[in-house]
Amino acid sequence: MTHRDVAANGARFHIAEMGDGPLVLLLHGFPQFWWTWRHQLVALSDAGFRAVAMDLRGIGGSDRTPRGYDPANLALDITGVVRSLGEPDAALVGHDLGGYLAWTAAVMRPKLVRRLVVASMPHPRRWRSAMLSDMRQTAAGSYVWGFQRPWLPERQLVADEGALVGRLIRDWSGPRLPEDEAVETYRRAMLIPSTAHCSVEPYRWMVRSMARPDGIQFNRRMKRPVRVPTLHLHGSLDPVMRTRSAAGSGEYVEAPYRWRLFDGLGHFPHEEDPVAFSSELVNWLKDPEPDR
Repeated sequence: MTHRDVAANGARFHIAEMGDGPLVLLLHGFPQFWWTWRHQLVALSDAGFRAVAMDLRGIGGSDRTPRGYDPANLALDITGVVRSLGEPDAALVGHDLGGYLAWTAAVMRPKLVRRLVVASMPHPRRWRSAMLSDMRQTAAGSYVWGFQRPWLPERQLVADEGALVGRLIRDWSGPRLPEDEAVETYRRAMLIPSTAHCSVEPYRWMVRSMARPDGIQFNRRMKRPVRVPTLHLHGSLDPVMRTRSAAGSGEYVEAPYRWRLFDGLGHFPHEEDPVAFSSELVNWLKDPEPDR
């Protein structure tokens, strides 16, 4: 595995890279960083892919800029990294917030996205609808509403050596709880100065922009269908994003769409059962004609 920085969209991004072949770009969610894809980096490289996991803007080893945390700009970060890597396109694999941005990138820059894989996150329009109209989803996503308060969320995330991060990782997982080493790794990563603030800024935009012109314009833009083969993965016990909220996302895809529900897994299927997740991912990416 090699680590380096690449420039894209006016910022510097840290990447971890393994293997050679068609590019697969892995996008982490909250409260994690590139390391969440450690198992998939190995599996993808062994399967003949160039696997790259990037730290999103403001996280891990990437730049912490004062602004630029709206999903449209974060999606341009992702497609900019694809270009900086010298590739014509990539298969995007996104989890949680990374999945939200992968959906966005596939709509905004379809020529740069060869295939799309999303885990634990519905299509942005589906997410918005569920958060506003489904009381159970509103309750499940209560942490998003809590992020709207100024400064307090940042202080809570770093208090007691990042203890809240550890609780979130454990509470959002299914019965297969994460190892203590993994929890400690994510706690330490959140303690890097400004990381907590940058981590919550995308969620602040997602809520505060709902009634603003920029948010309305983004929601309208996301009406454009996804026109690349899409694999949608979800844990049946996900307590943060209900299965019912995610399952309707296929209506926004005008291409082969496959839904895969992992029984007994929570919000982090790629870490809770990396073998099953990686097998599903690799087999689908290598399938020349993924069907519905």
